[in-house]
Amino acid sequence: MSESEEVSAEPTINAVLRAVDVLFCVAESEEPSIGVTEVSDKLAVSKAVVYRLLSSLRARGLVEIDEETHRYSLGPRVLALGEAYRARVDMRSVCRAEMEALVRCTDETATLSIRRGCRRTYIDQVTPYREVKMVVQLGQEFPLHAGASSKAFLAFLPAEQQRECTSELTKLTVQTVTSRSVLEHELELIRERGYAVSLGERDPSAGSIAAPIFAADSPSPVAVMSVCGPVERFSTELEAIPGLLCDATRRISARLGHTSGA
Repeated sequence: MSESEEVSAEPTINAVLRAVDVLFCVAESEEPSIGVTEVSDKLAVSKAVVYRLLSSLRARGLVEIDEETHRYSLGPRVLALGEAYRARVDMRSVCRAEMEALVRCTDETATLSIRRGCRRTYIDQVTPYREVKMVVQLGQEFPLHAGASSKAFLAFLPAEQQRECTSELTKLTVQTVTSRSVLEHELELIRERGYAVSLGERDPSAGSIAAPIFAADSPSPVAVMSVCGPVERFSTELEAIPGLLCDATRRISARLGHTSGA
């Protein structure tokens, strides 16, 4: 591109950047909709320019207008953009750095699980450089009522799905909860504190703490991350790990578009 072409392209680039700023202003409004004057004040851009940019965004379906109040809100094409991004996200790539950091901080194994229906599957793990450590079997499926990773999924499912996934509470170890009332109380506790704990519930030799990962428009977890280790050693680590793990899953959720309270 020649120097003259670069100069002529600058107004176009600036217009695109301003349009993006306007779109984010609409998206980040504390109210469901926002007016031209408010956008103008926030961005220090004239109302005429804001109106023109909003009209262009509206023509592309990225914002829509309430004809009575003349206020703008996000349009349906924004959802399509979000879905396209999520469809291209590799959860293992998104979570890998946080998992590696957890292993460095805890010297225990970090795992990543996804859910298919009423079963949960490990899809990745990072292990520490120590002789005695937990190693999970990737690809193996587990029920949702036993173990920290499973219950971190189960606790945040809609009530109907919870009932479907707990129609049979099979005992996997002597520590597996098979009382429905006890399980329901534990799921409530998981929702309150944001993480699940298991000491020998699925594997008698394993202890685990797990926390959910959410995406922008998903009330249920899209994945669960855990830190796990030998049960004897892990039972002494319950105070330090939850904060580290929940900080990591919150950062990943934010990257996927989830906001607190969403």
